[in-house]
Amino acid sequence: MTPNTFSLSLWWQKFSRQTLPALGRDIFNVSWMLFKLMIPVLIIVKILEELGAIPVIAHFLEPLMTLVGLPEAMGLVLATNLMTNIYAAMIIFFQLAPDYPMTVAQVSVLGGMMLIAHSLPIEVRIVQMAGVRLVAAFMMRMLTALIFGMLLFHIYDAFGWLQQPAELIWQAPKEQTSLLLWAWQQLQSFAMIVVVIATLISLLRFLRWIHVERLMIFLLQPVLRLLGIRPEAASLTIVGMTLGLSFGGGLLIEEARKGHIDKKDIFAAMLLLSVCHSLIEDTLLIMVMGADISAALWFRLAFSLLLVAVVTRVLRYASDDFWHKYLITGSTTSTSTNAVNNEVPERG
Repeated sequence: MTPNTFSLSLWWQKFSRQTLPALGRDIFNVSWMLFKLMIPVLIIVKILEELGAIPVIAHFLEPLMTLVGLPEAMGLVLATNLMTNIYAAMIIFFQLAPDYPMTVAQVSVLGGMMLIAHSLPIEVRIVQMAGVRLVAAFMMRMLTALIFGMLLFHIYDAFGWLQQPAELIWQAPKEQTSLLLWAWQQLQSFAMIVVVIATLISLLRFLRWIHVERLMIFLLQPVLRLLGIRPEAASLTIVGMTLGLSFGGGLLIEEARKGHIDKKDIFAAMLLLSVCHSLIEDTLLIMVMGADISAALWFRLAFSLLLVAVVTRVLRYASDDFWHKYLITGSTTSTSTNAVNNEVPERG
């Protein structure tokens, strides 16, 4: 046996006996953790839908619509978005839009709020499990969505931007009401989640192996310092911003449980992800509604970065008692250099 063949044989033994089983455990742990959280919430939300609870919630949201310059009926769209997801809210939007004509600016305001505050029963719980207090996790979504909507409304109104009528470029299909079909769609979604998580964790493990992750974090150091997010949470934050809060948050939960990331860094990362996540898919969905890319992407990015930079700087002066009482759970022990450098499950 040649030296090269012997080295390849050793590598394969290590890969098949250590790397692959560890990778499989990581994929299972993250997927199972998300499913344990998502399945009960999905069932509860479906029951609320069947009982007609969403229109009741929409009634309480109608006064908020006047603050952001939207027809009161759009409260039903926002309520659906809060309780379920953007896809379901889009169906409601396209059903109501012919009866409530809006400008591109108004659709952009609605879309901007939808991007920040959606799927709250699931995603707020994910943020909470990562170590953020429930009330703080909820306010991260609701309060920031309202502030963002008001800012967009006044910016577009003051400069006269996007005041032309919005055109409906997509017509929603008839909603399927079969519970069996709904269950089948959820199973398909779960299967896709497993595929995404497996691909993601495998890719991140490879990127860390070739040290691309270190290069990315090094290049992002100026932005990280601005946002108050240290390198330990940087790559996981990037995952959430590009793929969605559920994926980035799920990975952050696992790292937080292992004590690899400080809780204050978790808070800063989850604040950023609460306002700015799934930059690719969700942005495209909102633009299908007729929203302008300025609200769906550019203003959202600028708002998110500025918000996190300001909040993290203000919270530097907060006491530990304030942090534990209102913002985070558990300890805030800083991550040690050894914990960062040692090989841990690749979480991006």
